[in-house]
Amino acid sequence: MEPMRAGVHVSGKMKLVIAVLVLQLCFAGFHIVSRVALNIGVSKIVYPVYRNLLALILLAPVAYFYEKKKRPPLTFSLLVQFFLLALVGITANQGFYILGLYYATPTFASAMQNSVPAITFLMASALRLEKVNLIRRDGLAKVVGTLASVGGAMVITLYKGSPLLHQDAQIINNEDMLSGSTKMLNWTWGCIYLLGHCLSWAGWMVFQAPIVKRYPAKLSLTSFTCFFGLIQFMLIAAVFETDPLKWKIKSGEEVFTILYAGIISSGIVLWLQTWCIQKGGPVFVAVFQPVQTVLVAIMAFAILHDQLYLGGLLGAVLIMIGLYSVLWGKTEEQRIVAKQVENEGPLAKHLLENEAKIQENIDIP
Repeated sequence: MEPMRAGVHVSGKMKLVIAVLVLQLCFAGFHIVSRVALNIGVSKIVYPVYRNLLALILLAPVAYFYEKKKRPPLTFSLLVQFFLLALVGITANQGFYILGLYYATPTFASAMQNSVPAITFLMASALRLEKVNLIRRDGLAKVVGTLASVGGAMVITLYKGSPLLHQDAQIINNEDMLSGSTKMLNWTWGCIYLLGHCLSWAGWMVFQAPIVKRYPAKLSLTSFTCFFGLIQFMLIAAVFETDPLKWKIKSGEEVFTILYAGIISSGIVLWLQTWCIQKGGPVFVAVFQPVQTVLVAIMAFAILHDQLYLGGLLGAVLIMIGLYSVLWGKTEEQRIVAKQVENEGPLAKHLLENEAKIQENIDIP
């Protein structure tokens, strides 16, 4: 019986690892697909409108039936918070991302995203939602990791460096054709927009924490966020995208990019990410985040012929070191607190378990 149990355990672990790798592959694909959408002329405003519309159509029915009995009653205060959450987590987050991708490359969009856990920790600490004990090594690890991640993002933004992979003239010409004008690769603006994307993403997680406590129906919360994000993007489109031809889908490529963004990136990925976090925990999922950057770099070089630069590589390495330092510090802190609680009694242990469940609901990889 014992070997059979071990076999089941290994099989379950392998399924989790495969699921996390598929999750990162889907995220990596989104970076490439979004860049392709920009290259073929899809509007930077129309793209997120269609994406969130598809996501809402996919999520809303599931949320309605699955959380029908456990959904708390709506109040005006909650609706205002949903609107603000959408403003930060959907409109600003996706808007800065698409602008950053327009001027930079998918590889460094993914690399910059590795700084999100550290930026989230920095914001949470500033708002006193996260405790930092500089005397203990876990506190120092989180602070050092945050500084490394922020430093890495600054290196990517301020220092491009020399190209690492030398391509022949034909490939470079193809790169220019696929990537568009020089304006699209305006490095500094692209990285500044991507930094805004990471700040928005981190702010969304911090702002989401108290809302999840009041409204724990996660799918319904996500659906409301998508709904208000869609409304906000449509208001922006009414002002800045008045040409009806921009809304017309002209090719199969456009259909594919929009369907991928709406169904895969905002629908299936959400479910798969939730499953992975439930099975392995948020820290386990977050450890695989740099895999996405590697996949994006390979895919971008092979498909879009994007170049890899020294400054981007150095910055990405710093960000990854910072990511693992913050994650280690957080894990070590939970271990120390759990040990203290174990000595204090069952009541404190119960409170810690409830806090851990809430944290799992708001953490993302």
